[in-house]
Amino acid sequence: MKFQRHNAIRELVAHSLVANQDELRRKLRRRGFEVTQATLSRDIHELRLSKGPGGYSLPGSNGNNGAAAVPDDAPPSVVEVLESFGLRVRQAMNQVIVGTVMGGAQPVAAALDHEGWPEVLGTIAGDDTVLVICPDSRRAGEVEARLRTILES
Repeated sequence: MKFQRHNAIRELVAHSLVANQDELRRKLRRRGFEVTQATLSRDIHELRLSKGPGGYSLPGSNGNNGAAAVPDDAPPSVVEVLESFGLRVRQAMNQVIVGTVMGGAQPVAAALDHEGWPEVLGTIAGDDTVLVICPDSRRAGEVEARLRTILES
């Protein structure tokens, strides 16, 4: 289990921004690894991860998490906000409903609006729910599948 968990940590740090231990713990939980803060600290030490302004990075990666540099003023991607705030997704005819943690709907809606997906006509955000409006039910199904894939990864 430790080997698989270490591989998951390496993959997360290499392919996404992981700003702190709590965020890393949540991302690991989404992958099926329930860990305590003590275990996570030990894993970070054993993997020799370093933490800089861009979050955690692998040894020898120059702190850029293996990704191209992103300007600090760039809004977070749909993947990043769903990993932090998303809970569930469901289609209702030509609409998709995204459930989030309390206070998470606004960032999710903003990220979806900014992403510019052609299947998304617009969003409406409450406190913990985002309504995504699509032109038809087929495209709503595509959006639901795309969002579900992100949530389940």
